[in-house]
Amino acid sequence: MSGVPVTDEADQRPAVTAVDTYGWGDTSPQSAGYLNQPVRALVARGSPHDVLDARCGNGALAGELASDGYRVVGVDADREGIAAARRRVPGATFIQSSFNTDPALLGGTPDIKFDVVVGTEVIEHLYSPHELVEFAFAALRPGGRFVFTPPYHGFLKNLALSLANALDRHFSMDWHGVHIKFWSRKTLARLLEAKGFRMIGFRGVGRVPYLWKSMIFIAERPVG
Repeated sequence: MSGVPVTDEADQRPAVTAVDTYGWGDTSPQSAGYLNQPVRALVARGSPHDVLDARCGNGALAGELASDGYRVVGVDADREGIAAARRRVPGATFIQSSFNTDPALLGGTPDIKFDVVVGTEVIEHLYSPHELVEFAFAALRPGGRFVFTPPYHGFLKNLALSLANALDRHFSMDWHGVHIKFWSRKTLARLLEAKGFRMIGFRGVGRVPYLWKSMIFIAERPVG
């Protein structure tokens, strides 16, 4: 992994490393592959044409969406992920960018307004999660949908983790790209609504009900 050292001006010693890649390759990581099929099914509702994959990684989901017949644009801040995505899905457009950029300024997009924005397993990694929500809202046409997933957290799952003495492992801080936000259905719905979205759907995915691995939110940019 490569990075740019950031120095502490007080003593000029390396203090923090700003990493610009998270280890994306052509086939890995694929830890969230179980989400692709349910996300594709939700995207298909309403016969969309243009889909934006916000946090496209190596293009795994974007490739499946392209094979479904959509015109796909992928955005990711990771340069190696974008390079892998371009190799994987040559017919799609991939742009290296963070979510604090106005979508209208992204070069190469076929249209700055999309029917659907998807974002799988990304918002839990962001220091400023509101930027992803604002980015999606700005990229969508009125009536467009935001379909995205974070890991699920709720009372029963948190209780089970505690009783199994698994909290330290679950909330581990010793891997690169660690989860730094832990969302419940209530807290994430509140963020969506605060940024102008209207919640229209929710479902859990993976494992058994209320011990889900992830949750899928479906929100709509209101018309008018």
